[in-house]
Amino acid sequence: MEHIFKQGPSDQTLLLLHGTGGNERDLLPLAEMIAPNASILGVRGNILENGMPRFFRRLSEGVFDEEDLIFRTNELHQTINDLSERYKFKRDQVIAVGYSNGANIAASLLYHYKDSLKGAILFHAMVPLRGFTLPDLSEAPVYIGAGKRDPLIPAAETKELADELRKANAEVTEHWGEGGHELTRAEVEQAGIWYGEHFTS
Repeated sequence: MEHIFKQGPSDQTLLLLHGTGGNERDLLPLAEMIAPNASILGVRGNILENGMPRFFRRLSEGVFDEEDLIFRTNELHQTINDLSERYKFKRDQVIAVGYSNGANIAASLLYHYKDSLKGAILFHAMVPLRGFTLPDLSEAPVYIGAGKRDPLIPAAETKELADELRKANAEVTEHWGEGGHELTRAEVEQAGIWYGEHFTS
């Protein structure tokens, strides 16, 4: 997968996962705000939708191609494994930072693998799969940033995601802004505070 890696002084590595139409560099400014000392692994999705990179296919707005999602989740998991050996970052210290489509595949990593992520920051995420048994996530805290007026993701969807993660023993922190689907400075700043409380800087 197309990617960018930057070594930082701390043990943690931020896995940056862009939204639809983005690329591996899109969330670099967020990484600087959230955890400036962490290493950075920005990854570009392998799927193109009308020329726009994504991490997995969808059948329509808000309707995921679940077979492709499962395949691409495994692909991303293996990519992280391979790149950890290549760049010598600690595989057990990877924290995802995902926005929209990137947050959805980060959530799917949590759903599928107990130890793929040390934690996750999910900006404007949806429930990746339903009727799915999650692993024990007691060691993987999650921050969810959401907009009360998000036209793409109903509040109930975000609440369902948070509830499912909590049922899997994840410690979930929710931040609700007044806006829509766009990222806000306030939710990123709160993510930085959350990160500082859960991980070494």
